[in-house]
Formats: sequence, C-alpha cells, structure tokens
Amino acid sequence: MLIAASMASVLASCTTIDFGDLQPGTFSGTLIVMWVGEGDRAGDGKFVFVPDPHAPLTFRRPGVNSAPIVPSVMYTDGGSVPKIVQPFKGFNPWGYAPAYMIHDWIFTAHHCLDDGRRDPIYTAVEHINFHDSAVVLGEAIHTLMTKNLVSENDVAKQAITEAVNSPIAANIWKGHHGQCEDDAVKPKHLREIERFLAGSTTDEAKRRNLNIAGAASSLRRPSHAVEVGRVAF
Repeated sequence: MLIAASMASVLASCTTIDFGDLQPGTFSGTLIVMWVGEGDRAGDGKFVFVPDPHAPLTFRRPGVNSAPIVPSVMYTDGGSVPKIVQPFKGFNPWGYAPAYMIHDWIFTAHHCLDDGRRDPIYTAVEHINFHDSAVVLGEAIHTLMTKNLVSENDVAKQAITEAVNSPIAANIWKGHHGQCEDDAVKPKHLREIERFLAGSTTDEAKRRNLNIAGAASSLRRPSHAVEVGRVAF
C-alpha cells in the first residue's frame, strides 16, 4: 500500500507500458561506478558511472537492427528512487544499476543534443524519444530478470518503468539551455577517475578540449576516486 500510495499520482497520468509486450535485449561489457566526493546535502555522496576503456557497458535492444547504447562518463545516483520506498524489495536505487545507467545516459545525451552537441556518442541515441526512453528502461530491467541476474518482481518493474514515463520525468527530459555543460563531470573528478583507471575519460576529455590524461599522468599521488561497484557481463 505504501508503494502504491507513493506512486499513485505519477502512474495515474502515465501511458501504460505493457511488460508483456517487451522482449529482453543483451548486456555486454563492464559497469563501473566510482565515488568522487561527499555529494550534496543529502549526504549520499557523489557517484560517477565510468566506462571501462577495454569493455564498455553496452545494451542492445531486442531486434536485429538495434543500435547499441554505450554510456559515457556521467554523474549518477542510480535509480533516483524516492527514499520512502527504498526499503521495499526491488526499489533499491542500485538494484537494477545496469538498466539505470542506460536510462541515465539517454537523458544525458538528449540534453547535449538539445544544446547543439553532435558528437557521435550523442547522435547514436537521438532516435530515442521520451516515451522510448521508458520502454528502453523496461527492456533493460526485463533483460536482467530474464537472465536471472535479479529476481522477478512485477510490482517494481512496472512501477519504476511507469515512473520514468511520467509528467515529472518528462519535465526532466526537457531540461534547460546549457544543461549539457551543467551536468558534465567536472575536470577535477575526470582527473581523479583517469588517475584511477587510465583511458576511461579520454573521449570526454577530447569532447571538452581537456588534457585530463596528461594532467593525471603528471601527478604521482594516489587517486581520490574510489571504485564502489563493478559488474561484468
């Protein structure tokens, strides 16, 4: 009842996504999440999704013509699940982390496209609209469940997918002018990540004309970034 109450206002105005119509896709590569600081006022810490330079996290949607979705370095808080429902099974913000990273990246890329960025890593997902982004999350969660990487949970998968298809999520999708740069991982954090895992921030540094690799290699002290999670497919 608590879950239903917390989601009711969101779900009431959504276009339902039928999980019965969704097919599983394919995950490959490695998911890496690092802690880079204490974070905001919530005190949860600031976390960054970091692409493995040798085996980047990749999601291929069902269908032979599906283009791969390959996230780049970005800040993340996992599933952005309201704290009031996090104690319930299936609603941990990191429970479906691979799926959340794919969904986060679609939003990040969309904001950069809206700001006029035409880097191939952004244009690779420009065909995905807001409703499609929710469907992709559903497919990704469905994939994790189908592959028995997480337990089946009809309530969680439906509620979470519908929540990211809500008017609240649509407003976040719209963003604001300059959001691409506002959301970009700060140079100081890129430097720490690069010091920890060489080559992981190279593409982002090139896009922003930053000499991150050179700066990182010139400093001998240990990285302040801490790897807090790694999942290989």
